[in-house]
Amino acid sequence: MVPQSWVLVFTAALFGLGLWGSLRATNAVRILMGIELMLNAINVNLVAFNRYLADQAGQGQVFALFVMTIAAAEAAVGLAIFVSLARSYKGINVDKINILKW
Repeated sequence: MVPQSWVLVFTAALFGLGLWGSLRATNAVRILMGIELMLNAINVNLVAFNRYLADQAGQGQVFALFVMTIAAAEAAVGLAIFVSLARSYKGINVDKINILKW
């Protein structure tokens, strides 16, 4: 059995990597990938806490399924927006996109 501290270190590193990728990237798809990585770290954390807190009977896993559903919807809407911007303005560099301003 893997100790909980190892799982927490892994999820903290995964979340930190996703946060760094989201803040550092200028491409919108890379920012979206960083956000998805952070959401996956949260899911691993929820499942790990559910395993070590056995009295909750699967509530962490159910909540992780809800987070995965929301992440899939967020990815679909985000990619649709990015595809629309890429077709209209020939790129999705977030530093150069100011088209949403009036």
